[in-house]
Amino acid sequence: MATGSPGWLWFRCRCGIPGAALAWVLALLAGLATVPTAATAAPPALPQAHDPQPYPPASGQCVVLLHGLGRTYRSMARIESALRDAGYATANIDYPSQSQTIEASARFAVPQGLRQCRQAGAHTTHFVTHSMGGMLLRYYLSGQPIEGLGRVVMLGPPNQGSEVADALAGTPLYDRINGPAGAQLVTGPDGIAARLGLAAFPLGIITGNEQTAIDSVLATRIPGENDGKVAVERAKLEGMHDFLVLPVNHTFMVMDEVVIAQALHFLRHGRFLHEIQPSS
Repeated sequence: MATGSPGWLWFRCRCGIPGAALAWVLALLAGLATVPTAATAAPPALPQAHDPQPYPPASGQCVVLLHGLGRTYRSMARIESALRDAGYATANIDYPSQSQTIEASARFAVPQGLRQCRQAGAHTTHFVTHSMGGMLLRYYLSGQPIEGLGRVVMLGPPNQGSEVADALAGTPLYDRINGPAGAQLVTGPDGIAARLGLAAFPLGIITGNEQTAIDSVLATRIPGENDGKVAVERAKLEGMHDFLVLPVNHTFMVMDEVVIAQALHFLRHGRFLHEIQPSS
């Protein structure tokens, strides 16, 4: 979106922000995962989702974690800790999401995760991904199968692209901050989502319908319910086994207790708990 376009002027008028400052703000917002700051503190934890059955040992099972755009492996630390407490081996992979294409990141990150899981003695490898991390896995699986693939949980995936990328891809600061991968997240035929097929693996998707205050500016550009980055409808993928919408936002869903509990439940049972009970 050019700085002289009607859309750009709309944002300036609505927010009362000078053009140069707004360019920086929108470029930062447009990353499909915003880095937490003091101004966007994590929301209070929701009641935990209780699994009626205790977790049996997860011997021989490993979970590869793939973070989203503009994040690092540290953003998946809380999920990783919960997985380890549940008995899984983990491979929390870091990759340079802002400096290379989704294809290049997939060719680097997925094999590294598989290698670490093999070294841990796993016979079954699951995946938990956040945001663009799900696109890495989808791209990899579109070219080759994964032996011993178990279940996959995607958190806030732009499986059909994002209108945020539609609005800002091609602007200098967006491209500088998000790199080539940012431009691939558009919803049209130029986006990577248009080239990837349906889910031919056990897949559960969790997405949110709330936004942080800073995300609410661009959330108005996304039709329907959304998590501030991805529309609920665009998180869906044909062939998925289960789908769950929770009152969480895109950035902090990876830290939410209910999201983590639901992810664990899907890895164990291949389905989500659709009735969340408050903790006793």
